[in-house]
Amino acid sequence: MKTFAKLAAAAALAAAFFAAPAQAADTRQLLAHANATVTTLRHDSVFGDARHNLRRARAVLIFPSLVKGGFIFGAEGGDGVLLARTRHGWSSPAFYSMGSASFGFQAGLQDAQVVMIIMTDRALRAVERSKFKFGAGAGLTVVTLGAGVEGATSGNLTGDIIVWSKSKGVYGGISINGSVVAPQSDTNARFYGRDVSVKQILANAVRNPASRRLQTNLDAAF
Repeated sequence: MKTFAKLAAAAALAAAFFAAPAQAADTRQLLAHANATVTTLRHDSVFGDARHNLRRARAVLIFPSLVKGGFIFGAEGGDGVLLARTRHGWSSPAFYSMGSASFGFQAGLQDAQVVMIIMTDRALRAVERSKFKFGAGAGLTVVTLGAGVEGATSGNLTGDIIVWSKSKGVYGGISINGSVVAPQSDTNARFYGRDVSVKQILANAVRNPASRRLQTNLDAAF
């Protein structure tokens, strides 16, 4: 019974991380933070070595602040934006949230900038779903690239998704295994003034000039 209660508490904590950002996020502030994250990525020496191999990226999912912390129970979550490469540059952004839960003896707080570089069409289709969970059963290969993390070099970046991260705090690294990403329909509707699907956003069926700086920065990074 105690184990069940602990697991229920962990699930509730994860739900709080996953749901709260969609209600509280200011879209323009999130875009500004995403733009700052891309700037950090552009000036990271590890990414610099790999940039020429990432010109084929289909999309990027940017989380400017992925927070993980807690005592005994740990949870992580944050808001982000998904943009796809099109014939005319980077698409409009679709707003997303990411959340996960873990159980174990943990203590501390970590705040990480995370960019998921989506290299294949099947990975993009998976992330476009209403909810997608990363893990062994997802059928995708995920490669980690980042300072302080054992990861890829410029010669072996062949995954469906390449994860770049920069973090500080007690926890050693960021793992997306078991994490769930989902589009935030209400946030997207507020930003574009009407209900719109992720596919419509990535196809540039809707636009908002507030995203131009981020799109321009991505052009320089990739």
